[in-house]
Order: sequence, then C-alpha cells, then structure tokens
Amino acid sequence: MKNNKQYGLFTAITMIIGICIGSGIFFKSDNILVATNGSIFLGVCLFALAAFSIIFGSLTIGQLASRSENPGGMITYAQDFIGDQAACSFGWFQTFIYYPTITVVVAWVIGVYTGILFHLNASLELEIMIGLVFLTLCFIYNVVSPMIGKTIQNGATIVKMIPLFLLGILGLLFGDPIGGLTHISTNELFSVTWLSALGPIAYSYDGWIVSTSIAHEVKDSKKTLPRALTIAPLIILIIYVTYFVGISSYLGPQNVMALGDQHVSVAASQLVGVQFSKMIVIFVIISVMGTVNGLVTGFIRTPYSLALRETMMPFSKKLSAGVSHHGIPIYSAVFAYVLAVFWMFVHYICAKYHLLPNSDVSEISIAISYLLYIMLYYQVYRLYKAKEITSKFKGIICPLLATVGSLIILSGGIQSSLFIYYLIFCLTIMLLGRYYYIKNSKVV
Repeated sequence: MKNNKQYGLFTAITMIIGICIGSGIFFKSDNILVATNGSIFLGVCLFALAAFSIIFGSLTIGQLASRSENPGGMITYAQDFIGDQAACSFGWFQTFIYYPTITVVVAWVIGVYTGILFHLNASLELEIMIGLVFLTLCFIYNVVSPMIGKTIQNGATIVKMIPLFLLGILGLLFGDPIGGLTHISTNELFSVTWLSALGPIAYSYDGWIVSTSIAHEVKDSKKTLPRALTIAPLIILIIYVTYFVGISSYLGPQNVMALGDQHVSVAASQLVGVQFSKMIVIFVIISVMGTVNGLVTGFIRTPYSLALRETMMPFSKKLSAGVSHHGIPIYSAVFAYVLAVFWMFVHYICAKYHLLPNSDVSEISIAISYLLYIMLYYQVYRLYKAKEITSKFKGIICPLLATVGSLIILSGGIQSSLFIYYLIFCLTIMLLGRYYYIKNSKVV
C-alpha cells in the first residue's frame, strides 16, 4: 500500500467521533433504560464508567500508536509488543468477528430509520435490505475514491451533532432533568442487573480503536493519533450525557422504553414540529451513514494488514495484491464485503427469532475486544519497566485505569445469557488463527 499521509488531526478526531457517535446513542437509549429499570441517574453513571474506560484506554493505546507507523492498528501493536501468534489471533478476531458484526448492525440501523422517516412500517427484511444496499455503496466508493469517504466522514460528523445537541438541550430546557436524575430507589442502586446496560453503552462508545487502522496514513501520526485518541472520547462523553439526560427527562424513561427506536422521531415532533422532525431523522440517518463509512474505512484494510504478514492469512498473496492507485487494497475490500454480507444474514436470523433479547450480534464481541485490549495495556506497563516510558502517569496509572475500565465493560457483557457460547466461538476463531500461523510459519 502506498504510504499516503492523507489524514490530519481533524480527520482523525472526526473519524473517532464519527464512528462512536452515529447509531448507538440513538437506538440504544431505550435499551439502556430497560437495563437500568428506567433510572436516568444509573444510565449517566454507566456512561461515565464507559467513558472512563475509553479515555484511559485511548491514552494507553496512544503510547503504542506513537511507537509504530506500520499498517494494521491493533494487529501491528500486538505483533510489535506481544508477538506474531498474538497478532494473528487478534487479527482473526477483528477480521472475522469484530469488524463485520458492528458494521452490519450499524448498516441495518440505516434501514430502521429510513423506515421511520418515510412511515413505511418496514419489515425486518426491508430494513436489512436497505442497510445492505448502503453497505454495498459504502464499500464501492471507499475503494474507488478514499477522498469520498474522507469527505463523508468529516461532513457526517458535523451533521450528527445537530440532532444530538438540539434534542439534548431542548430536552433539558423543557423536560425535568433534576427530577429524572434524582429519581432512584435503593433497590435499583444495589442491584447488579443494571450492569447489563454496559453492553449497549459499550456499543455506543465503540469504534475508537478503529482509528488506529489508518495510523500509517495519518500525518505525523506519532503526535497526531495520541492527541486524537485523547480529545475525541472527552467530546463524546459530553455529547452523550447531554442527549441521554435531555431526551429521557423530556419524554420520560417509560415513554422512551415503550417507543424504542421511534423515540427520536416522537421527541423531535414535539420539540420542533412535525415538519422539522423529518429533518432531524434525516440528520440521524446521515449520522449513522458516517458511522458505517468509518467502520468500512477500517475494515477494508484489516485483511490486507494480515495478508502483508504472509503466514497469518489464507490467500495472502491475492489479498495483499491489487492495490489501487489511491492505496486501497481492492481484494481485501472484496473479502471484507463478503464477510459483512455473511454476518448481515446472521444478524437477520438473530433478530428474526429473538435469539439475543435487548441485544444484537455485535455487543458481546465488543465486550470480548476489551478483554484483548488488556493485553495491550500491559505492554505499555512493560515499556515503563524497560524505561522506554518515563512518565508514571502514562506508564502505570493509565494502563491500570484502562484495565479496570475494560473489566467494567466486560462485566456488562457477561450479563448476557449467551456470553459463554459467544466467548467459546471467539476463542475458537482466535485459536484457529494461531494454529494457521504456527502451521504456515517458517520459524520453527
């Protein structure tokens, strides 16, 4: 791949914000309230806990990002700081499970809100089809011209702030945020069931790690990426809490739970009028499109990154060839697209037959990814012990707090009744990756 330094600090920040904000906060707010039994206060606490994990995780990963400019993001960090077998296992998890699951779920949300916009009373099948059409277009234009994807990323990030701030602030002004935040019972506070809300909240925040996949294409990435990984999560926390408290205190938690994904449209109609509410929904759709775009930007590069390490990926010669004059690996993009279509079908089956109540195929894989991050956090501590990092804050405090945050996120994923089965599946894929590497490696 050509060493194109085409992304600056603003694009890196907008990519992180654009991936994290775009779908989860809109269609997971009701799931969060269901898990907290309607408690806005507990929801805010969980947003803060999740942000705690992301902020210190970002600061920690930023230390690894500043020491590598090779393609691959998380795969590269695993290879450089842990070893080849770990890199291959991480890469297989990201390629075959993590990226495709979150990408297809977000693409499906485009179908959900398109149905809401046009009052289609859309079936699940139509929602899936709409999502798949946009997903296909997204893959095509990211391959044909990455500048299109860059433009959409920057534009969508700005656009998506409009409904979040508008509905959030109006909800705070015309709702009862103080009453909503102070309404909590002792039973709710000391119950562990509200931890299950960490699943949808982790989904809402997820995506920050994706930005590392373009580290080698970021201008002065050793300084730029750590800055982006620090600034973006703080912005996201402020935006999320404003929207969640505003929308919940205005409509009321019970109404948000009852309305589900429709709560955005209903709140917009009441706050700004029926006609303008359509514009809000359009902004939401553009916002979700930006999220899909950011995920696809990272996903199409992941098989390529593994293929560059010839012993880590089947068909490595083919997947590492066919790089366009824009520096985009075409065969890797096609491979990623096929995986996405497969997982879209899996998501359809799970949603159709309610196999994952109050959840979806992406949430558990997100929780498991935080388990893998802990291994990378430990490497930063090792760099401190080796005196390559001299700051105690960067070398000890950040990795420690990032690890605690990851365990908090993981505790939310464990609440799912299918967690153990999903964990076994993920571990199987990772072990297959490790086995493939060992079998094909020339190193005895």
